[in-house]
Amino acid sequence: MMTPLAKKLAYKLGAIDVPKDDRRVHKSPIPRMGGLAIYLGFLVSVLVALPLDKKMIGMLIGGTLIVLMGIVDDIKPLSAKTKLAGQLISAIILVYCGMKIGKLNIPFTDIQIKFQLLSIPVTIFWIVGITNTINLIDGLDGLAAGVAIIAALSLSYVAYVNGRYETAIMTLAIAGASMGFLPYNFNPAKIFMGDTGSLFLGYMLAAISIDGLIKGATAIATVVPVLALGLPIFDTTFAILRRAINGRPIMQPDKGHLHHKLLSTGMGQKRTVLILYAISSVFGVSAALMSSSKSWDSLFLIIAASALMYISMGMQRFEKEKSSHKE
Repeated sequence: MMTPLAKKLAYKLGAIDVPKDDRRVHKSPIPRMGGLAIYLGFLVSVLVALPLDKKMIGMLIGGTLIVLMGIVDDIKPLSAKTKLAGQLISAIILVYCGMKIGKLNIPFTDIQIKFQLLSIPVTIFWIVGITNTINLIDGLDGLAAGVAIIAALSLSYVAYVNGRYETAIMTLAIAGASMGFLPYNFNPAKIFMGDTGSLFLGYMLAAISIDGLIKGATAIATVVPVLALGLPIFDTTFAILRRAINGRPIMQPDKGHLHHKLLSTGMGQKRTVLILYAISSVFGVSAALMSSSKSWDSLFLIIAASALMYISMGMQRFEKEKSSHKE
């Protein structure tokens, strides 16, 4: 219901994505700022279902700041430094409201790292990092929204089975708001979420995972959010390493992301997105298994996700080369 309104507002404000370079896979101008609908859907759900405490107020204020910055960026692109400054302020708001990562438990060991004075920079790094991971995978119709849904549902399940019901409700609100938006965003997209949506989803998933999961007493609590957000985290990590090795600015866009690689093998957008959904789902199930069984089963699923990714790319390359030889 809110997405058509966001679409009309995007046209009115001039928040239109015009394909200007070869990184963009769409051919015609498409309105951005669809993330406003996700934000409003989440906001209404949370205000109705949950009490407002200091941490919740901090998340909502920080999330609103992210959305406002995203709206401005969707209308007239902001510099990378300006966006980073906005993200840092939003992260500091969470820290001020009492949300910190105080320790890190190493999985499958008894080792615990206490951050103490470093807890604030570690928390800010996590929030800003995850905020940008969703933004960086938002390159195909429906990809970021679908991955956010899968991650949110995984985190919601883990939170529920561990008795963290408020966290479960918040992640369900994220998933529900994104589900309402996805039909308008799946290929062929009628509207993009823009930075308004991708930054907001990343920010909220980062914040919720800190308060509801990472602060748990076990190593499993530490690793679950990393697994649930596995696809965007690994894709972003490889993007940073790739750009650093090639001597390019870390924030400079390129065509080296996983979805670009899959497209280069000859896959269409829909098939590429569905494969990435499958990989993200394997990571999500791994997080759930890790939380409930605390066994090595989830590691086998991670290996399966990697195998699925490379087999898919390999098969597509083989088919492409085979067809070219026939010609």
